[in-house]
Amino acid sequence: WWCERGGCGNCPQPLYSILTEVGFLTVVSCSNPCILFFPARIYRCWHIMKNIVVLISGRGSNFKSIYETSVREYWEDRYGIKIAGVISNIADAAGLEYARSSGIPNCVVDHKQFPTREAFEKALIEKTEGYGADLIVLAGFMRILTFVFLDRYKGKILNIHPSLLPSFPGLHTHQRALDAGVRIHGATVHFASDVLDGGAIIGQAAVPVFADDDADKLAARVLTQEHILYPIAVRLCATDKVRLVGKRAKMDLEASKELAIL
Repeated sequence: WWCERGGCGNCPQPLYSILTEVGFLTVVSCSNPCILFFPARIYRCWHIMKNIVVLISGRGSNFKSIYETSVREYWEDRYGIKIAGVISNIADAAGLEYARSSGIPNCVVDHKQFPTREAFEKALIEKTEGYGADLIVLAGFMRILTFVFLDRYKGKILNIHPSLLPSFPGLHTHQRALDAGVRIHGATVHFASDVLDGGAIIGQAAVPVFADDDADKLAARVLTQEHILYPIAVRLCATDKVRLVGKRAKMDLEASKELAIL
């Protein structure tokens, strides 16, 4: 955060400062170099904000959990990140109503109005760029993305999948987990890639599988963990604590501990 607080006393130029975690303004430059400390009373600030754009197709429960976490944890003030827009390819997606009620800019890009996937994605990119997207979050977005979109935001697209990848990519994951007799199931956040559910794994949350489970019971248990895992992954990626390097997600020890939910 760059802040202007009037002159420093040594020169008539504005004093540009950084708000530190301990709540003080540290002067880093003016016409006469100096380092001073002031109480954290900010007169004017320009946030170096990173914008998250969420893509949905339905109810947007993961979008809702991300947004509510961002408000509860003061992401905009603490980390300089915010949800700048929500885009749906379905006009009556329930998640859009939640976005409207929360005051989040939103729009519809209906894939049925375009002759090809590529044409749809070019229109989608116009909207994401309009929201100044630094990070794309897929939250129940039911379209397979092509190179047009993936290349534009390489290493900046997150997806969540209801299984412990690489096990059970694709659809019907909960029933397939039951059919396979696994004792542990869960959810995975990963970078989107041109391989369906095959991008670099960012984080995972595991749940037990019980003898009386059916697909609905198991899905509900996994969804609860999705709502915990996805906001953590979004925050860490938006703040560059997790990055795509080659074909792997790179992170420090602290981030790795947050992203392993057992």
